[in-house]
Amino acid sequence: MATSIRTFLAESARQAVNTFRGGWKVLVDKGPSQFQFWLIALVIGVAAGFAALIFRKSIQWLQSTLYGTSDLAHLHSYAHTLPWYWLLVIPIVGGLIVGLILHRFTDDARVRSVADVIEGAAMREGRVELREGFASAAASLITLSSGGSTGREGPVVHIAGTISSWISDRIKADGITGRDLLGCAVAAAVSASFNAPIAGALFALEVVLRHFAVHAFAPIVIASVAGTVISRLAFGDVAEFALPTSGALQFYQELPAFLMLGGVCGFIAVALMWTIFWSEDMANQIQNRTGLPRWLRPAVSGAMLGGLAIWFPHIIGVGYETTSAALTGQLVMHEAIVFAILKVIAVSITMAGRMGGGVFSPALMVGALTGLAFGQIATSVFPEVSGTLTLYALAGMGAVAAAVLGAPISTTLIVFELTGDWQTGLAVMVSVSISTALGSRLVDRSFFLTQLERRNVHVSAGPQAYLLSMFRVARVMRPKEDPLAAPDDVCWDMIADGIYVDGNATLEAAMPIFEKSSVTFIPVITLVGENEPPELWGALFHVDALKVYNRALAATAAEEHS
Repeated sequence: MATSIRTFLAESARQAVNTFRGGWKVLVDKGPSQFQFWLIALVIGVAAGFAALIFRKSIQWLQSTLYGTSDLAHLHSYAHTLPWYWLLVIPIVGGLIVGLILHRFTDDARVRSVADVIEGAAMREGRVELREGFASAAASLITLSSGGSTGREGPVVHIAGTISSWISDRIKADGITGRDLLGCAVAAAVSASFNAPIAGALFALEVVLRHFAVHAFAPIVIASVAGTVISRLAFGDVAEFALPTSGALQFYQELPAFLMLGGVCGFIAVALMWTIFWSEDMANQIQNRTGLPRWLRPAVSGAMLGGLAIWFPHIIGVGYETTSAALTGQLVMHEAIVFAILKVIAVSITMAGRMGGGVFSPALMVGALTGLAFGQIATSVFPEVSGTLTLYALAGMGAVAAAVLGAPISTTLIVFELTGDWQTGLAVMVSVSISTALGSRLVDRSFFLTQLERRNVHVSAGPQAYLLSMFRVARVMRPKEDPLAAPDDVCWDMIADGIYVDGNATLEAAMPIFEKSSVTFIPVITLVGENEPPELWGALFHVDALKVYNRALAATAAEEHS
């Protein structure tokens, strides 16, 4: 017995020594490069934090200049005292400037935002467009300062993406490194924008990178902390919203009410997203039918927003004053319902006009108003087992935002960090889980992923859906000069039967042809002219396409589990 114990202890000690030696070898061999990477992550975090800070300060300065008030926390109340024509003119002029910027510096006059960052992480080795990104930042700055009814998180995330992309290009980062640096920038930007370091790190992992790989966690946390430090040096360690009292569940019997609230918020979130997409489609049809210049489209939306702001200035900008009023229970039920409907309309007008901005802050406002209205009904029906209205507004705010972003974990933490109230976790988590489960079934998982699906970018279904679109047929095919190329005469016979693929197409277009025709290869051509025969490049073999696809899948799986 004693001998077996000594043998066991000796074996354990030997394993511990070997483990230590292996760890020391990794530290010696890879430590400096790893340290260098973390240093770059820190630099990106600081740069993204300052970018978010400058963007926020610029909005405050420009908005206070245009509307003539230094108290932006009560901008909506102050706007009631302004002449009606001023509320109308500011968004029109802002929209005109936005239209000219986007017309000049983008190919499609479209503002870049979080969806483009997700696409860059998935399909562009962690890169986003630089020129279009800076133009979008300027457009969003003017939009948010001149009455546009969106949020600042989308532009901030894309600004951070342009910073990391520029650095990745300078250091010639590979795909994994580029994606990690993009995650670092996003985490820092979100953390600096909302003073939410935990949520910022998880947002980058959950929404942008869409995995929780261990190798990416440490640098992203470093960058997130750096962004938070930048924010707190400027604004202090204060919550975005100040709640009067801590909300708490009165009894566990109240939990079913928050389950119902989650369902209601899920439908509200879907309605918000559908309204935005419907408005965008309608605006596209109107523009095509009327021949409206694309640079004038934001000004038209600005005129509509200005007309709405004359009667309801609550729609101006991010809307934190109204959100705060909802969280503190200062609105009656009909006000909460009306303001929620108006905010949905205003956000849809802004997005349809391609004026810029994000959707997270509007989702917070709509959610808080929905939760407040629901809470007023619930507490009046069951007053003896009901908590505070603040608790319902808080849960509703998180539930709608989580369903819109498709990010239940980071959104829950953002709500906690925005309000500083950690005692309401049970109610918020219940509502968030139900709303996210419902919303993800009615759209393509989230607002951002649905945006990409509408552009035929299939990120929502996972790597198995979008990896094929990353490889051009011309890169995978065997050219005619290849010793193992397909016979020319067989290729021409197949072309005559209509079996071929364009050389500039991707494997996404080629794979269905293999499945439909059951052939081993497909001729690759390019069409020269209308009355001229096509030019034969070579042939794409099914086995080659599958090899490329499998290697890409394996690399993606290795990255996500490293």
